[in-house]
Amino acid sequence: MTQPPNQPPQPGGFGAPQQQPPQDQPQPPQPPHAPQPPQGGFGAPQMPAQPPQSPQPGYGYPQQQPPQPGPYGAPAAPGPYGGPPQPGPYGRPGGPYGQQPGYGYPPPPGAQFPGAPGTPPPPGGRGPSRRKPALIAGAAVAALLVIGGTVFVVTGGDDGGKKKPVAGPSDDAKASTSGSPVNPGDGSGDGGEDPEDFNADRKSGEAKVLWYKEAPDAPASGADAPGMWITSKTAVKAAYKDLVAYNVGDGKPTWDTITFPQKICAVTPQKTADDKVVVAYMSGTSDRAKCNQLQQIDLNTGAKGWKGVVEDGALFDSAITIELSLAGNTLMVGRSQSGTAYDVRTGKQLWEKKKYGDACFPTAFAGGPKLVSVASCDASGANEHDEVQELDPATGKVKWTQKFDKGWRVSRTYSVDPLVIYSTNSDKKAWNISTLKPNGTFRSQVSVDENFQPECGWAVLQRKLTGCEGTAADANTLYLPTEATSGPNEIVAIDLGTGKEKWRVKSPADESMLPVQVEGGNLVAYVEPSYDAAGRVVSIPTGGSAHTPTTLLQLPESTIDLEDGFYSRDIAWVDGRFYLSSTRLTGNDDAKEKLMLAYGK
Repeated sequence: MTQPPNQPPQPGGFGAPQQQPPQDQPQPPQPPHAPQPPQGGFGAPQMPAQPPQSPQPGYGYPQQQPPQPGPYGAPAAPGPYGGPPQPGPYGRPGGPYGQQPGYGYPPPPGAQFPGAPGTPPPPGGRGPSRRKPALIAGAAVAALLVIGGTVFVVTGGDDGGKKKPVAGPSDDAKASTSGSPVNPGDGSGDGGEDPEDFNADRKSGEAKVLWYKEAPDAPASGADAPGMWITSKTAVKAAYKDLVAYNVGDGKPTWDTITFPQKICAVTPQKTADDKVVVAYMSGTSDRAKCNQLQQIDLNTGAKGWKGVVEDGALFDSAITIELSLAGNTLMVGRSQSGTAYDVRTGKQLWEKKKYGDACFPTAFAGGPKLVSVASCDASGANEHDEVQELDPATGKVKWTQKFDKGWRVSRTYSVDPLVIYSTNSDKKAWNISTLKPNGTFRSQVSVDENFQPECGWAVLQRKLTGCEGTAADANTLYLPTEATSGPNEIVAIDLGTGKEKWRVKSPADESMLPVQVEGGNLVAYVEPSYDAAGRVVSIPTGGSAHTPTTLLQLPESTIDLEDGFYSRDIAWVDGRFYLSSTRLTGNDDAKEKLMLAYGK
């Protein structure tokens, strides 16, 4: 289902970017925040058919509904032929300058609503693929209301009962082989050598299987396997309690497996320029255990640096669940209502981000080239809204603030630099994608006639700004995958200056294609496997008039089942190698679980 693009903005009219936060439009009573989108995209669980309560007109039929206010307080653009606004795909709004009325379909249980990143596609979306849904971790924890944040003290000596922020090495995370993967790649694990030589019958033109790894044992309830970091030497992966490292070329272990006392519960998605990350693990196994134990790790050597403990903040600001992000040499640790920044090299506290202004509580952070904070303000009052800030990583100084209208929740960042924000309105069953300028003012809204389907992970208790697969951006263009309905999907290039489509390209195979990254003026994309065809990595020229995909790696037929079996996954393209890894372990004892698979030439 599609929607005509919005009418172009008029200076000073409904389409003008707001230089100052706009005045709120009258809204219905504030609904509860919608849950975050589950893992989805092309491998999402299939959504049961949900017919409307009454017959709906087909696409293009004028809807007898008045224009609705958008997330920035502007009325909707008129529809074609002078009629009212047309419905967006599954309730997608026209954008920041005017929301379009939706079809009225209720959202599926546990999902935001159709059209959200990571929401399941309707039946018949992908054809023959066997991708399965990710599992939700910690169902018992989902009943809690608050989570995430910061005020931690680096462990050290005791002075009158008061902890000092002193960095020091940790002995809690020990090098061990007891939790090592069954097949670590060198023949020394319980599983011995690979059960078969995947390259034995490799056909001409097919990529080489560099190595394949099985996962460590996980509890029957399942376990998270977050994070995948690739350096020039080492591929590092977290899985349950373990941190494992393999040589990027041959898969041999580059350092001894690090086994933490308890399960890993958070990691920094980014790494520093000198290949350091921070891993968080639980304080215990009881219902009162918290995700508050921090450990810095050198990805190339496995050396453990400083160790930290995340302390609870004020009431309802617990460290039961935290969020970690890196921006330069600043580590941001976020709880549900605050955040604290630390020097990732030493563990020294730099600054704190606490409640400010109109009862604004920082609830999420996104790192990378910039540091972005999202706050929920006046949650129970008439001025309820979300607002976005860019922070100076070194000092915490606010560079700019941009307010979103009442009812609109900032849910994801598709890119941090340039800043592309996905927002939702649960009351309107609507969503929106907008781009901000470097000064925080609105640059454009996506007004393309499509239902996009990037793959985003679960976020049960707190919003998670990063972690969407299938999105890529450069300075002036956003690349998003469309939903596959009756055949292969397309990737659409969207002009960030106007929000309009620049070009689109269809998947070269019968399966869907996901953007991975922009490299050397080309878009690298992953074409997924099917029952009888392996996937491939392709390059698409971003400039000029021709955007025909060229195959970089044709993945081999020998690993179709393995490749298609990464149901909840991370993907990476680094130095001409393609990596797949699991982000969730099922704990199934009947079969050896997959952990990582690497391809190259």
